Amino acid sequence: MSNIKTAISLQKSLFEQVDLMAREMKVSRSRLFVMALEDYIRRYQNQVLLEKINQNYQDAPDKIEKARLRGMKKQQRKAVEGEW
Repeated sequence: MSNIKTAISLQKSLFEQVDLMAREMKVSRSRLFVMALEDYIRRYQNQVLLEKINQNYQDAPDKIEKARLRGMKKQQRKAVEGEW
């Protein structure tokens, strides 16, 4: 994978924090930015996925699903009846 250089503008106080953190972690500032972006992208993708999952599960069961659930509950009740 090839690398691309880019320039960004930061407030001085943020740059100083990044510089200190990079030195403490013994990584370059570039590596620290890459790590931070990778983490941010991963979190963003997880949030998007969670929203899609929640969207798909927010609808109520339809009549067929409700009938199946009732049938399953009856079968389960019969299966465990008298065991407790």
